[in-house]
Amino acid sequence: MAISQAMCTSFKVELLQGTHNFTATSGNSFKLALYTSSASLGAGTTAYSSSNEASGTNYTATGAALTNVTPTSSGTTAFTDFADLTFSNATVTANGCLIYNDTNSDKAVCVLAFGGDKTSTAGDFTIQFPAADASNAIIRIA
Repeated sequence: MAISQAMCTSFKVELLQGTHNFTATSGNSFKLALYTSSASLGAGTTAYSSSNEASGTNYTATGAALTNVTPTSSGTTAFTDFADLTFSNATVTANGCLIYNDTNSDKAVCVLAFGGDKTSTAGDFTIQFPAADASNAIIRIA
């Protein structure tokens, strides 16, 4: 089993169907769930699953809500992003995470691989997203 970083294939199709709305004030709600190295996540992931989800102090199953950055564009690239997410005073180990649409049947958006286990012991476990711009945002369409 492995976690492979990818934009989920089902998400790409669902974008064309109008399933996902990333608008910050009136869009869908998105969440981020943490997973252990035993999880099998990648481009074929279609929805949130609790299988091999991380567990620990101050981490709750299904993860936590993300704060959307309203989609915009620069040049010919459209993009959106999320504010950094912190699980405060957490004791948890994770090998990757899944961003998913909590509003629409927990449909998968993307899988992020951490490149190995990351651990927090009674401290902050922070997911730091890249800059919200055309070259770095977590979700970009060029």
